[in-house]
Amino acid sequence: MSIHPVGRTTDRRAFLGYFAGAGLGGTLLPGVLWARVQAGADITVETIRCAEEIAGLEFTDEERELMVDDLRDQQENYTAIRRIALANDVAPAVQFNPLPPGVQLPEEPVGAGMRRSVPAVTLPTSSDEIAFLPVTHLAELIRTRQISSEELTRLYLDRIDRYDPVLHAVVTVTEDRALEQARAADREIASGRYRGPLHGIPWGAKDLLAVRGAPTTWGSAPYRDQILDRDAAVVERLDAAGAVLLAKLTLGALAWGDVWFGGRTRNPWNPEQGSSGSSAGPGSATAAGLVGFSIGSETLGSISSPATRNGVTGLRPTFGRVPRTGAMALAWSMDKLGPLCRSVEDCALVLDAVHGPDGADTSVLPVGFIWDANVPIGELRIGYLASAFDRDPDDSSTAPFDRAALDVLRSLGADLLPVELPDFPYGDLTFVLSAEAAAAFDDLTRSDRDAEMVRQERNAWPNVFRAARMIPAVEYINANRIRTLAMSAWHELFQRVDVIVTPTNASGQLSATNLTGHPAVILPNGFRDDGTPVSLTFLGPLFGEAPLLAAASAYQRATDFHLRHPPLDGWLAA
Repeated sequence: MSIHPVGRTTDRRAFLGYFAGAGLGGTLLPGVLWARVQAGADITVETIRCAEEIAGLEFTDEERELMVDDLRDQQENYTAIRRIALANDVAPAVQFNPLPPGVQLPEEPVGAGMRRSVPAVTLPTSSDEIAFLPVTHLAELIRTRQISSEELTRLYLDRIDRYDPVLHAVVTVTEDRALEQARAADREIASGRYRGPLHGIPWGAKDLLAVRGAPTTWGSAPYRDQILDRDAAVVERLDAAGAVLLAKLTLGALAWGDVWFGGRTRNPWNPEQGSSGSSAGPGSATAAGLVGFSIGSETLGSISSPATRNGVTGLRPTFGRVPRTGAMALAWSMDKLGPLCRSVEDCALVLDAVHGPDGADTSVLPVGFIWDANVPIGELRIGYLASAFDRDPDDSSTAPFDRAALDVLRSLGADLLPVELPDFPYGDLTFVLSAEAAAAFDDLTRSDRDAEMVRQERNAWPNVFRAARMIPAVEYINANRIRTLAMSAWHELFQRVDVIVTPTNASGQLSATNLTGHPAVILPNGFRDDGTPVSLTFLGPLFGEAPLLAAASAYQRATDFHLRHPPLDGWLAA
């Protein structure tokens, strides 16, 4: 016998009738009762009794009788508001602010906007060497006209043609736009108008960013033909910096994992592995030298995880640092945009170009950013997550790499202070993301188009969206009240230190800092015996990207992990 899920049958009431006696003792199962209500069946005392199981409550029969009319009224409210079309870019009126109560914005930094290192660079003879150079080096090659932006753009286009059939990191190549931008950059530079270190640098955008004239697919089959007649704010800002948009890069469908409607994006260090997600394409393409840098996004690990898997450097900025206008919304109180690059300093250059209010994303706060590449690490108060670094190697495959990182920091003059995460049930709070994501894609669920998505399993969006409709509003609000307590505790922690270093896989740190909005830098920190990379994470205070990047950059300059590149031709030949 074949049973169709609710919403997939042409006669939903007949389907529900089949299960009328399915409950014990003639009581309908909770999920069936919920489905009956969704299908238009009347709310009864029995409906409420079974719904209590989902909410974890228990009422008396008298209380249930009193509730019936109110719940029927609420059902009419839901029907009324569903008549109003809500596009994905309509944010709720209630907004998240990562600053704890009573805490003011940081004072405006004083001084020049950027104090960066400017290396002396000679053009390599090998195109592979050129492709893997960080932006700091590519910028000097373009500024000194040792290579033109058009030449560099064509070099990357050739690499996409060569390697992407295996990596599946690119959704759309924006070749015409890229060549037009590259030629314009070359003309400007030749005339003496140099816009800065991103001028003429080819980059890739995670395909949840709107780009006028190109599909914006969100990695998901229901949206594969979607055209948004606008450029996202970060795209506009990188255009203004003179950067060259080369490609729209893959993301796991609706920003989960590395599986999109075109397949699985691969890890260039080992193409038998996925590149992790959801910024799967930005991680893979940056590591494989298909772009100079990329823009990804993170709600709960979507920069951290692909940066780790692909051995690149990722910056997750403070919530409210970079405008998300024109980006797919997943969870309004947790979404953040940030760069994936080949060095920490590259991340600083990109952040400098894209941060700050745009007048549309009202979550973005007016805080300046000054980057000094040469801050001595000994001037920074660096905490380390002691319990995570003390783990037995049998409990953590990265333990030897993690402990070696502390030795490097001490050799640089860092006085490391042991700290621990404020004690909150961070993992238990992440249903906030599920609730907001279900709201962002409410129409997808109710229209049944979620059936078009590639992944149909428990740990995939279609199922999560459906289950999230059972989250009580009271619990969602109380979870956010606990976030307020956690934010205050993290603020107190960062009164003691300027930066915290932690194993990337330390329990709780990823959920905690995504819920509180704190920034992070994730960088390569060694290689396993099979040649795949591991990572290390630096955490900073709210809007404290400058000291955070300074500490991470000092560590990176003392190691060479970011200078290694995947053996692309070896596995291509195989």
